[in-house]
Amino acid sequence: MKKVALLTAIIVLCIANVSCSRKEDASAIINRSIEASGMNKLDNKKISFVFRGKTYKSFRSNGRFELERITKDSLTITDILTNNGFTRLVNGDKIQLADTTASKYENSVNSVHYFAYLPYGLNGKAVNKELLPSVEIKGVAYYKIKVWFDQEGGGKDYEDKFVYWINKENFKVDYLAYSYHVNEGGMRFREAYNRRNVNGIDFVDYNNFKPKSAKASLFQLDSLFQAGGLELLSKIALKDVKVENAPNVN
Repeated sequence: MKKVALLTAIIVLCIANVSCSRKEDASAIINRSIEASGMNKLDNKKISFVFRGKTYKSFRSNGRFELERITKDSLTITDILTNNGFTRLVNGDKIQLADTTASKYENSVNSVHYFAYLPYGLNGKAVNKELLPSVEIKGVAYYKIKVWFDQEGGGKDYEDKFVYWINKENFKVDYLAYSYHVNEGGMRFREAYNRRNVNGIDFVDYNNFKPKSAKASLFQLDSLFQAGGLELLSKIALKDVKVENAPNVN
C-alpha cells in the first residue's frame, strides 16, 4: 500500500510539474514575442496611424496610458481612453454620454489599439496562457498558444478566447484567432502581412477570415485555413504609421 501511495504521489507531482512547465513555457514564449516585435518599447513613444479613415493615437508611460481616436467630418470627434476612463470631445468640448453609449465607444477604441499593438499586453496579470501542441502552417513551425482572461481585470470582453501562432524562428506572431460573444458571437482568423518596423516597433496588417462552417472549432482554424475552409472577409491595414520619442512622464 505504501508503494502504491508513493507511486500515486509521484504521478500527481509529475502531472503538476508538466502543467506548470507548459504555463511557464507559454509565458516565456509570449515575452520573447513581445521583445521580438519591439512592443516592449512602447513606453514614452507617441504613436499614430490611420485606420479606415480615422486617426488613432497612443501614449504610454510608467503604467499610464492614453488612447485616442479622431474622426473628422463636419465635426471633429475625439474619443479618449485613459486609466481614468472614457471621454468624448466634439470640436474640443466635452459631452456627456449615456453609460451604454460610452461603453460602446470605449470598446471600439480599445479594440483597434489592442490589435494594433499585439502581442503587447499578453503578459498582463489577468491573462491566462496555455501552450498547445506545436503545428506547421505553410511549412513553417509555430508555437500555438491559447489565451483567455480572468473576469477581474480582463476587461468587458473577458469571455473572448484567443489563439496565437508564434513563429519558432523569429518569435513573431504570424497568425491569430479569436472567438467573441458580442453581436451574436463568432470566430475570426487573421493572417499577418506587410510587416514593417517603425522606429524599433513592428506593425502588421491582416487578412481577416471567418470559418465557412458554423460548426468550426476555434482551435482548428489553422487546419481549416490550410484546407481552404475559411472565407476572406476584409483586409485590416494600418496607414501612415508614425512613432516619435516623447519625454518620460512620472
